[in-house]
Amino acid sequence: MSGPEVELNVLVPNGSALGNNNTATAIEASNGQDSDDIHIQITRESSLPPKDTGKDAWLFLAACWAVEALGVMYIFTPFVIALCRLRPRWARWFTAAGLVAASLVMALSSFCTTVGQLIATQGVLFGIGGCFAYCPSILYIDEWFDRRKGMAYGIMWSAAGFGGVVLPLLLEFLLSAYGFQTALHVWAVVLFVLSIPLSVFVKPRLPVSQRPENRPFASNMRYVLSRRFLLHQAANIVQATGYFLPGVYLPSYARTTFGVSTMLSALTVLLVNIAATLGSVIMGCMTDKLAVTTCLVLSAIGASVAALVLWGLTSTLAGVYAFCVVYGFFAGCYTSIWPGIMREIASPKDSDEDHGQAVDPSLVFGWLCAGRGIGNVASGPLSNLLIHGRPWLGQTIGGYGSGYGSLIVYTGISAVVGGSAFFWRRLGVL
Repeated sequence: MSGPEVELNVLVPNGSALGNNNTATAIEASNGQDSDDIHIQITRESSLPPKDTGKDAWLFLAACWAVEALGVMYIFTPFVIALCRLRPRWARWFTAAGLVAASLVMALSSFCTTVGQLIATQGVLFGIGGCFAYCPSILYIDEWFDRRKGMAYGIMWSAAGFGGVVLPLLLEFLLSAYGFQTALHVWAVVLFVLSIPLSVFVKPRLPVSQRPENRPFASNMRYVLSRRFLLHQAANIVQATGYFLPGVYLPSYARTTFGVSTMLSALTVLLVNIAATLGSVIMGCMTDKLAVTTCLVLSAIGASVAALVLWGLTSTLAGVYAFCVVYGFFAGCYTSIWPGIMREIASPKDSDEDHGQAVDPSLVFGWLCAGRGIGNVASGPLSNLLIHGRPWLGQTIGGYGSGYGSLIVYTGISAVVGGSAFFWRRLGVL
């Protein structure tokens, strides 16, 4: 072992969590540097907050969780992340600016008088503001977490399920108690008030001066056309087209099939979101330890069995509730597996998938978000086709004979496709 390598082990204090990647980089750099240069490099690193643990890392993750709970627009994510990379000093303030913009849009939407105006404000402008608020969280997770990155993403994504439980109940209360305009004004004020404290903690771990300069994400987009990425992205899009269908149709399914009240029918969606919250955290932790294809096939099996068996064959409301819990747990955790996909794309193990330049994993995440957004948009018109004419109504048992049978089948099939990477890997294609 050379002298500089020994010095690395001595100079790193116990409290600092230098990851293996950082240590390896420093050792590699030592081949062309003297010990004084390395001493300065390690001293700078050890003066930073630790990775994967410590108060600062957990406060950062808590703030990211809160931002995620407020909502995000998928499709614009890669473009906002690219802007963050091009203007890193601006990115530090995107969370505050995005939340302030979202609050102003929400207040503006209270004066809408047509559906088109609501779509433009709450559907498009609010989503763009939320995307700007959200993207710094993705950018900085790579700095704050290394060995526990999957766990961090899982906790952050769990906020989507939590928000899906709490926010509808809160907004329903505000709408009932105070009316449309006042409810939106209150929500706008909440967003505005949260913008400053959240932006304080959604911050980079590394100063701008210590970050890699001119990251080659713009010049290295070849991975987007690689076989590995295209297979993952295709599965991601198809899974998204089916994933959002139960959340849209479960309440009406419960009302028309079982004649239950509005509250009991809405409970279906709440159960899906509660289960997704737990599933996201657990699967995120598993992603740190298991192969990505293993995690994908576990999610696929659980979600498809839930749809095709529990929902498809059940004739009781209790059976539908059981489906909601199982499906929410296994399908809702799908995005928590993305860190494993990001790892595969950014660090391919075979020369055929070597892209020649460094790949920005945050931008890989952005493109996966965009794919999920495409699937989300496509699921709307697709669902209309699936339930048009109430196919199989009264012709078979359980959910299959409820008029929603084709939608149930597609939900199960799309879940299977979401785990197709497991089979491509076994066939040697991936």
